[in-house]
Amino acid sequence: QVQVVESGGGLVQPGGSLRLSCAASGRIFSSNVMGWFRQAPGKQRELVADSYDGGSANYADSVKGRFTISRDNANNIVYLQMNSLKPEDTARYYCNLRRTSWPSYDYWGQGTQVTVSS
Repeated sequence: QVQVVESGGGLVQPGGSLRLSCAASGRIFSSNVMGWFRQAPGKQRELVADSYDGGSANYADSVKGRFTISRDNANNIVYLQMNSLKPEDTARYYCNLRRTSWPSYDYWGQGTQVTVSS
């Protein structure tokens, strides 16, 4: 069984920074994707950023230039450095670990709340 646990959320003022961490444990195969999604009240869950263990990364247009995703592949940890935070970044942030080739899987954490407010 695989567990995915996020940490690092909180309350921050506009323009501030936060760093989220996500650690995955259990039987994890290489060639996977780890990433971050977020969901604000009344909205659909959306991709924030994800990263292949080979190194490439994708970002939502709304966070490009402000957020940076990075990985520690040896320890199955993914980070999301969030700078220049805006009130519209307020959401619950979920870590995702997925693999599309066999054996495929798709795991989610419980989420961590990020609130950007003065």
